[in-house]
Amino acid sequence: MKKSQNKWICAAIPALLLHCSIGTVYCWSIFSQEIADYIGFSKGATEWAFSFAIFFLGMSAAFLGNVVEKDIHKSSLIAAICFAAGMAGTGFFIYYGGHQQSPLALIGIYICYGFIMGVGLGTGYLSPVKTLMLWFEDRKGLATGLAVAGFGAAKAIASPIMQAMLDNLGEGGIYKMFLILAVVYFIMMFTGHILLKKPEGWHEPQKKEKGQSIMAVIKTRPIANYIGIWLMFYINITCGLALISQEKMIVKCIGLAGAVGVISTVSAIFNAGGRLGFSAWADTMKDRNTIYKLIFVLSIIFTGLVMLTGGIKNGQGNMLLVVLVLGLIFVVNAGYGGGFSNVPTLLSDHYGMGSISALHGITLSAWAFAGLTGNQVANLIVNSTGEFMQDSHGNSINPVGYQNVLYLTIVLYIVALLISLFMVRPLNKDAKKK
Repeated sequence: MKKSQNKWICAAIPALLLHCSIGTVYCWSIFSQEIADYIGFSKGATEWAFSFAIFFLGMSAAFLGNVVEKDIHKSSLIAAICFAAGMAGTGFFIYYGGHQQSPLALIGIYICYGFIMGVGLGTGYLSPVKTLMLWFEDRKGLATGLAVAGFGAAKAIASPIMQAMLDNLGEGGIYKMFLILAVVYFIMMFTGHILLKKPEGWHEPQKKEKGQSIMAVIKTRPIANYIGIWLMFYINITCGLALISQEKMIVKCIGLAGAVGVISTVSAIFNAGGRLGFSAWADTMKDRNTIYKLIFVLSIIFTGLVMLTGGIKNGQGNMLLVVLVLGLIFVVNAGYGGGFSNVPTLLSDHYGMGSISALHGITLSAWAFAGLTGNQVANLIVNSTGEFMQDSHGNSINPVGYQNVLYLTIVLYIVALLISLFMVRPLNKDAKKK
């Protein structure tokens, strides 16, 4: 009973405090142009800060997973300090760049937003996950989905707040915003750090496994099984980023330029809803991998429909095609989120709870590499095919280029479905009770 009474305070609330803070990394598009303008560099040059942040998120999770495994209090404190320090440092270098117009400002932003915040992101993302699964043993998917939904919902919550700050803080509002939010997020994350606790009296169920190396744990199942999980995760993120990075321009192609903000918010809700809904749904399934099959099948169907109808090229003025394109955007966002929330529970089903934080951390390296490939490959396709034109609102769009991105994503989704079917093998009942 005590366990039931305390699980929200000891696990769910601190997880949301941590994930709703670090999830604001996805608000980058709100202020990236303002940073570029203020420090006197191109938007393309500043964009690398975000790519570095995602890369170091995955890499720090991979290399610091053992720290999380051994001591969630140390790892959550590292997360709070690094995330807040990185945000404050970013604010300082924006301020410095506005007055000096120096390359040092850009390098400082790369280090602070990319590397230091990236370490905070990776450790903060991992820290509450195992604890949640321990408190919510019977609904592990619901628990991890709740936290990871916080990461996805952070953009929808923080974006209007950040925009209001930029509009009302006057000259230098961009660096003032970072300095203020550094304090706010440190308080939130430090509170989460203090509250986060494992269940009292809980002992590692697998003493033997606990002493094994990660590779030894992975080898308890056929090695192709883990490779399959890693590849599924990587492909799902790559395809998600390829489409999501072009989302605003695709919406403009189908004649909804005036509704970009609303659609962006709705897609963020689908992203967060997919994280919670797909993981909670997976709790009811005998084989959690089934949820990935559903994600990939739905993504293939909607991508195929938009490809066959030329929805992005021909959507303007055609309500059916507009609905199909919006359906694709929402389904991909939901599947992108659902892929994240189901990874830790899928890994725990296959490999047990003994080293789940370290194993989850290594698997998040897929996120790091997808962060460097997904949107960049999509940009390459858009810039290399079709031609740019002006829409009725004066926006420069390339409907053919955006349509051609779908040829890449449908092939990758089909490959991911085949991996889910043939490489990630179903668990027998004994294995699932590990």
